[in-house]
Amino acid sequence: MRILVATDAWHPQVNGVVRTLTALQRSAAKFGTEIVFLSPDGFTTVPLPTYPDLRVALPNPAEIARRIEAAQPDAIHIATEGPIGFSVRRYCRRRGLPFTTSFMTKFPEYVSARFRLPEAASYWLLRRFHAAARVTMASTASLMSELRGHGFRKLGLWTRGVDTDLFTPKARLPLDLPRPIFLNVGRIAVEKNLAAFLSLDLPGSKVVIGEGPQLPELKSRFPDAHFLGAMEGERLAGHIAAADVFVFPSLTDTFGIVQLEALASGVPVAAFPVTGPRDVVGGTGVGVLDDDLAAACRGALAIPRQACRDFALTRSWDRSAHQFVRNMGHALIRPATMRAAA
Repeated sequence: MRILVATDAWHPQVNGVVRTLTALQRSAAKFGTEIVFLSPDGFTTVPLPTYPDLRVALPNPAEIARRIEAAQPDAIHIATEGPIGFSVRRYCRRRGLPFTTSFMTKFPEYVSARFRLPEAASYWLLRRFHAAARVTMASTASLMSELRGHGFRKLGLWTRGVDTDLFTPKARLPLDLPRPIFLNVGRIAVEKNLAAFLSLDLPGSKVVIGEGPQLPELKSRFPDAHFLGAMEGERLAGHIAAADVFVFPSLTDTFGIVQLEALASGVPVAAFPVTGPRDVVGGTGVGVLDDDLAAACRGALAIPRQACRDFALTRSWDRSAHQFVRNMGHALIRPATMRAAA
């Protein structure tokens, strides 16, 4: 089976959406499913407002149609609600083709955090976007419950996984910093709530890996913290494994793959009891969730590293890919229908 995935987020971006889609393609191929992407590649792009390092595509409808018809997919999935996502949705609606979507980013909360706009208006728009899909995939049971509360229907679970060969305790690098080391990895932006972590009264060292628009402000406000910049691959894995606690202060992430990457590295998680952390580590004994984030950080220090590793070994990308493909079974395109559309 060939599945076309439309996405506005793509390389060279480094984020959960891109990592999820890349892992999906790799894992689905193992059981005979081909994932091809309709991405911003080849389109004119412009900087995203307030995120100059991120660019969004300005897709041409004729080129969107050409790419879809050239791919001849058995099913179409729209991963993001950006210009490409809207263009592919319009193509499918006009031709009566079924498709699925995924809710991968809490845009209403992000927009509210950055522009002080009401979340209700954003959820109204997103609800309309996803209502036409055969299935809207969400990464956790908590997120599915939240979306139902916002009026979303036809929801399906598509969880996330982790590369346990790359993220492993064996990758640990020697960091010459006072212990314990409390680490965060991700985009440095207001919606990630990093100030809640960096303002904590904790022993040892606070380390942040990543880049983003809030970096200059946080460097100025928290001069004692260590900002190491963006990392990927083995270097990132080595730094994560070197930490004592992974601190995840976000209140808006739908999942937070970095939590699984930390756990696979033998590093326990400290977070608020919200969607994402609640589903990844809640009640498992490999993290501490508390409205008092400092108490969560101190409590996580007592968690055995091997318990974190053992837990992560049960969360594979192959399992995630099987869930995705099963959901796609609700939106298969009949060959005759696709030929007529072409």
